[in-house]
Amino acid sequence: MNYAELTSVIKGYAENDFPETVGSFTSAEQIATFVQLAEQRIYNMVQMPAFRKNVTGTMTTGNKYLQMPTDWLATFSLAVINSNNEYHYLLNKDVSFIRESFPDTDSAFYAEPQYYAVFDNSAFILGPTPDANYATELHYFYYPESIVTAGTSWLGDNFDTVLVYGALLEAATFMKTDADVITNYKARYDEAMGELKQLGDAKDRQDSYRSGQVRYPVK
Repeated sequence: MNYAELTSVIKGYAENDFPETVGSFTSAEQIATFVQLAEQRIYNMVQMPAFRKNVTGTMTTGNKYLQMPTDWLATFSLAVINSNNEYHYLLNKDVSFIRESFPDTDSAFYAEPQYYAVFDNSAFILGPTPDANYATELHYFYYPESIVTAGTSWLGDNFDTVLVYGALLEAATFMKTDADVITNYKARYDEAMGELKQLGDAKDRQDSYRSGQVRYPVK
């Protein structure tokens, strides 16, 4: 389902073309907001490979800070790649631990970093301070581009049900719809979200070789 199709479905289910501007909130902006709020809710409730990203970068000799990507939201892993192309994964710690454990700025104490912490909303702090320009690989959580601006998205292509009912919940709240309608939308949304979580939190985290095939009793 692309954005044009999603817009049409929302209008049809809500029985509302949202023709009126509310304040400076145009019809198109209203529907876009419903969809973007639904996307944000979904992204924060389930972990899918489509919501992950890998980037490479470089630590700089003598610089204990490493810049984050601008779309970074949370870290899955951070690795140092040494000259032998070996991946050494850093342990996540508090800033206070790194400050206390590696306080010396003398280059004699520089070494391959073993720990990292979120220093602020734009950088990690490393410990020890790098003694070389190490390549890095960061695996992190981010918000994919919205279907509103991209026209299509992973959710729209693969799990449009949860996106439809998530947006309808936002639309119903905006329109002050009757409670029974909201309850129905919420039930359908929860059902779709449960199916998505089954995929993201279960099926995408195992395989038949290690975990065996799922078996259900025959009635």
